[in-house]
Amino acid sequence: MSTIIYPSPIFGPVHSRRLGISLGINLQPGDGKLCSFDCIYCECGFNADHRPQQRRPSREEVALRLREKLSEMRESGQQPDVLTFAGNGEPTAHPDFPGIIDDTIRLRDEYAPSAKVSVLSNSTFIHRPEVRAALMRVDNNILKLDTVDIDYIRMVDRPASSRYNVDDIVQDMEKFNGHVVVQTMFLKGIIDAGDTDNTSDRYVLPWIKALQRIRPREVMIYTVDRETPDPRLLKASHEDLDRICKMVQEAGIPCSASY
Repeated sequence: MSTIIYPSPIFGPVHSRRLGISLGINLQPGDGKLCSFDCIYCECGFNADHRPQQRRPSREEVALRLREKLSEMRESGQQPDVLTFAGNGEPTAHPDFPGIIDDTIRLRDEYAPSAKVSVLSNSTFIHRPEVRAALMRVDNNILKLDTVDIDYIRMVDRPASSRYNVDDIVQDMEKFNGHVVVQTMFLKGIIDAGDTDNTSDRYVLPWIKALQRIRPREVMIYTVDRETPDPRLLKASHEDLDRICKMVQEAGIPCSASY
């Protein structure tokens, strides 16, 4: 089993299926994984297998390294399409996340004004007003919602907190008033805990009802693309994703699929 542990605080640029040429910003330690989810499909592996010894990068270090990389890219004639907060765990868990967003927007405006600022989040900290305010300031506030079935979430996304409540997550997503992109993983495969197939109407129809409440700017659906920690997981088919994407569009919400 191969996993990807990203350098910290800056990595790439890399090519994203959904976002283009992306310069990554990793707010977790560079030697392991810290996340409020422990998804069975995470390319960084299971939390327990990659306990970090290093600390998270400071706000000052993130700004310094980002400035250096953006300056280097500008001098070489290369421009990123997007500055993406991602990496070895949940970015909004960083205690200085709001300030880091302010620094990133300022440096983007100075060095790469055409680039978008994106945050890939599992939504577990959006109940915090300061996190929501920071996400309102970025171009692409991309929040995960794989389903609204709590049993499925506990089997596949495996939130660390026993207090995780998907109904609360949906309510907090509504507070963005449309300034949100919902990202959803669809997959298949039988594991010890059960069937991971979330492409059927049993899961899709309640999820679409939640989307209608959230009123996102866009929905991004995708399937596994790299090796996963549990090798029994399978890709959802093109036909599955096309069918689900069409259902979302028929509900009046823009949707794109990555295969």
